Amino acid sequence: MIKIEMPKPDLVIRQREQVLKPGDVEITPYFGFIDFHKITRDKGGIFFFYNEKNELLFVGKARKIRQRIKKHFEDNVSPMKNHRAEIHKIEVYEIEDPMEREIYETYAINQFQSKYNIEKVFFERA
Repeated sequence: MIKIEMPKPDLVIRQREQVLKPGDVEITPYFGFIDFHKITRDKGGIFFFYNEKNELLFVGKARKIRQRIKKHFEDNVSPMKNHRAEIHKIEVYEIEDPMEREIYETYAINQFQSKYNIEKVFFERA
C-alpha cells in the first residue's frame, strides 16, 4: 500500500470585503478575491477550490499556478465555467516536481471526492 500525505497549503485565500484604513490603496477584487496577487506567479503546484460550506469543488495542477487559476475564472472551456460563483476559498500548494503534482492531484480528487473534476476520478459519484 502506498501512503500519501497531503502537505499543508502554502496559501489560503477567501472571498472577502476589503477593509481600508487611512492611507491604504484599494485593491480591485478579482471575482471577489482581493488577495489573488499573493498567489505565486512563477511556481508550479496544485490548487483546491472550495464552496462556502467548505466542500471541495475542484482540484487542479499547473506549472504556473496563478495563471492556471485565473484561466478557470476566465476560460469558456473550464469545467468550473458554470460554477465560478460557488468558489469562496482557494488553497494553493507549491509543488515544483511535475510527477509529484500529478500524484497529489489524482490522490486529492479521489480521496476528498471533488465535486466537479471529471478526469482522474476513480470513485463512484452519488
